[in-house]
Formats: sequence, C-alpha cells, structure tokens
Amino acid sequence: MPHLGSLFTQFHLSSKDPESGPGQNPPETPTLPDFVQHVRKLTGMRKEDVYSNLRIRDQFQAAKNEINIVILTGQGIFCIDVKAWRGTVSAHSPNWHVQVKEEEQNLTNTRIEQIEDALKAIMTKTANLRGHLKRSGVSVHQSLFFPRVIFLSPDCQLDEELKKRRELISHGQTDEFLRSFREGYMAWISDALTPSWLSGRLSYSQMESVREVLRRVGTWDRVSLHCGEQLKGDFQGCQYIALDRRETETLEFSRVKTLSADSLWALLGHAPQVTVKMYKRGSQGWLGKSLNATITIPSNTDVIFRISGEDTDAKIPANTIHSILLSN
Repeated sequence: MPHLGSLFTQFHLSSKDPESGPGQNPPETPTLPDFVQHVRKLTGMRKEDVYSNLRIRDQFQAAKNEINIVILTGQGIFCIDVKAWRGTVSAHSPNWHVQVKEEEQNLTNTRIEQIEDALKAIMTKTANLRGHLKRSGVSVHQSLFFPRVIFLSPDCQLDEELKKRRELISHGQTDEFLRSFREGYMAWISDALTPSWLSGRLSYSQMESVREVLRRVGTWDRVSLHCGEQLKGDFQGCQYIALDRRETETLEFSRVKTLSADSLWALLGHAPQVTVKMYKRGSQGWLGKSLNATITIPSNTDVIFRISGEDTDAKIPANTIHSILLSN
C-alpha cells in the first residue's frame, strides 16, 4: 500500500485527462476538462446536457467503467470516449495495435503496442448505461444510443478498416462532428413535444428523465492536498470517520498551523490533531454549506484512497489533506 511519498508520481501517471494511452504526448493535446469546454462552446449545448467522467456499473453490478463524455440530445444519447494516442492504429483480435515511430539521433525506431479495443469498450459501456437507465425506471430504445470514440491528436492515424467505422472520429473530423449537434439541437426544439414514437427522437419528458438519472451518476472522488496537488479516485475510508456518502458531500480538514503549537502538544504527551468537518450533500444556502458533523482525529491518521488507475490503496496522512469531495 503506497504512502504519500509516492503519490505524486502515481497521480501524474494515472490521472491524466484524456485517459493515458500509448504514444501519448500530453502537451500537444487538450485535457479532458478543456475538451469538454470546447464541446460546449462548439455545440452551443447547455451544461446539463453534457456530462463527463460518468462511472457506470457493469451488467453484474460489480466494476465501474468510466465514460469520458455523455451528450444528451433529442436525436439520442451519445457515449464518447476520448483518446490522445499518437501513431497508426490498426484493429486486431482481441486487442488493437498502435505503431509509434520514434526518432533519436537521426535514427527512426518503430514500436508496436497492444491496447484495448476502444470500439468494443465504448459499445460495452454504452450498453451498461442503457441498462443503468432501465434499472432506474427510464426506458430508452437501443437505436437512440450512439457509441463514439474521438482521437484528439493530429498524429493519430487510423488504418483503412477503422476509417470505415462511423463510430470512430479522427482529429480532422472532430469539429465537424461537434457542429452537427448544433443543427440537431435546433431541430429538437421544433418537435420537443412530439411523442417519441412519432418523431423517432427523444421526447422532452424522456430527456428530463434521463437528465435526472445522469445527475445522480457518480464520477470520481477528489482529494485536495495542502501542497496544491489533487488526486482523483475512490475514497475507501478512515479509521475514525463514519459517513454516509448519500448525505455527505465534502470533508474539510483543518490542522494546527504553527510548529510551536505542535511542539507543545508533543511535550504534553498528546499527538497533534486534525479537525474534520463534514458538510451535507447539495445543501448550499445563502449562509453557506450546512454542517453535517465534526470530528477530531490524530493528525497522523491515514485516509485510505484508491487513486484512479492504481491496483492498490494509498495511505494519505490526514494532516496533508485540505479537503475531500465525494461523488454521488
């Protein structure tokens, strides 16, 4: 189980947006939050119709699989994964291959890396979302779900077979694809009240029902550290903290800020402590957030957190944490 000393390396390796892939060159590609803003700007769509980092349970209600972007329109529900890969992508069974060329001292080396079949993955996650909506009481026909994969890098090339798949959007096609939502969105306004069985589109009531479910879908928990770093993943728990995440949204940690005070505590035989304030979910009034509970814990208490992309839990000392934001 890793400790704080190794957390920052893990964070940079495992929580990049868009998700990491072979041959990725982060400085040349936008982050997922930046790309989501680009999506909203180019489509002109409302914030409540564009979702990111939605984590949907699989058909066995076990693992959670993340969909990078979900766009809700009258035309249907678009489930989009975003890749920042570089190189030539080709389809093989069961994995895809990415051929990447690297130039070093006038020599060109080529390496081939095996990666998950991105099309199969997004189709599976799309089916999981449809199942989740159905379990939540919202039935949407399969034909109104559209899985897509967007490749952000201009240095990513699809082979001839993959180019034929309309589900795969290359860098050069991305803006045209996004602009198509603007036209579809305007068309939806004209027949928003037309029953779905007549228009072949999502009705206004269906869209509102889908929104209600998507608002409740969890994303990632986020830990903000006093040093300014942020970690995304799953909050696993803490020895002294008992909470119901359905009722608690934010945990704020406050510590003794002066060395002299810490030393005084130690001289008196007491360990320094941290105060944790837990705030209610969705309770933002004109007086601020509503306090749910307050607890004082030893400052060296470990908070257990599974960082996104890691196979083991990390132990984060409570005195290094500024706050924890819990997803739904």
